[in-house]
Amino acid sequence: MYPLELHKMYATELHRRAEQERLAREILRARRAARRVARRDSVIKEAEGPASTDRDRFVHAA
Repeated sequence: MYPLELHKMYATELHRRAEQERLAREILRARRAARRVARRDSVIKEAEGPASTDRDRFVHAA
């Protein structure tokens, strides 16, 4: 019975590791997707142009 118990423990450990790796990959995918969305949003914002300020409107005196 001892080899069977070792096998069960090993199989349980493999399942736990596989689940952790799946979770890690899912987190990485979510982070990448969030970065893509943020990058896309910043590109859209840049295309609209920055808001003008008082500093942009007046030329500095000599």
